Amino acid sequence: MSWLQKRPQVGPSVQFYTVGLNKTVLIVGLGNPGRDYDLTRHNVGFFGVDHFVAKNSEMEGWIEKKDLKCVVSTGRLGETKVYAIKPTTFMNLSGEAVQAFANFYKIPAEHTVVIHDELDIAFGQIRLRTGGSSAGHNGIKSITTHLGEGYGRIRIGIGPKAPTQMDSADFVLQKFSSDEQAQLPNLALEVNAILNEHIYGGQALPTETRSFIV
Repeated sequence: MSWLQKRPQVGPSVQFYTVGLNKTVLIVGLGNPGRDYDLTRHNVGFFGVDHFVAKNSEMEGWIEKKDLKCVVSTGRLGETKVYAIKPTTFMNLSGEAVQAFANFYKIPAEHTVVIHDELDIAFGQIRLRTGGSSAGHNGIKSITTHLGEGYGRIRIGIGPKAPTQMDSADFVLQKFSSDEQAQLPNLALEVNAILNEHIYGGQALPTETRSFIV
């Protein structure tokens, strides 16, 4: 039974097994570089991928790749080679970094997952899908322009906007409220579970909605 690979435990009393697939997965967290943007709603993609790297001991520390316009962490989870990146461009140029990295390492769009914020989804929900419109998200617009629509998306809700008359660009660049920050550990756990399921399961992201508020 050596062809079965035991998966790490991502929740209480949950064990996973998978068949080794010998493939590569690229995980992209979206955000703006710089400490001023830490814990802002627009940087929740960075938050998710940072937690994934920190929680999986197989992933190495972040290394800057200036020529590829990103920082990268690499590792092997089971039989899958995993690259996690955070573009060092600003959000609206994210596609340049994703395309450069994917081309260099020959990773197809269907083996790529992007974690990002979405204003049209309520805080507390995560929606999964492959492809789809950008819903006005400049980072997604840029990635789709450079990569096509075949990549998976972990869409983390940051809405609704309040007050409603506030400019959307100002809202997404605000830091999470204190109540929202209290739920961020649950968000991080859910994103980590989704990524582990995807990596070890070897399947495309399902189209579904998950909740992380307890």
